Amino acid sequence: MKKDIHPDYTPTCFVDVSTGNRFMTHSTVKADRREDIDGVEYKMIICDITSDSHPVFTGEKRFVDTAGRVEKFQNKFRRGRR
Repeated sequence: MKKDIHPDYTPTCFVDVSTGNRFMTHSTVKADRREDIDGVEYKMIICDITSDSHPVFTGEKRFVDTAGRVEKFQNKFRRGRR
């Protein structure tokens, strides 16, 4: 490998916000927050959704209401039935 052209490949910890689980791996992603885990300094990356909490992997069905879209949809079809 050529020197000084590749990004740093360092220990990284991805944290799932909804479950609190941590995934320790190595990555080239940049992060400001760092934490010492078992004597190793990890870059901390906070994730909203990971394979631990995503409905496709968990089998759970959830409605994520973004700006009332679900209510808007339900109201639209509720009017049509009357």
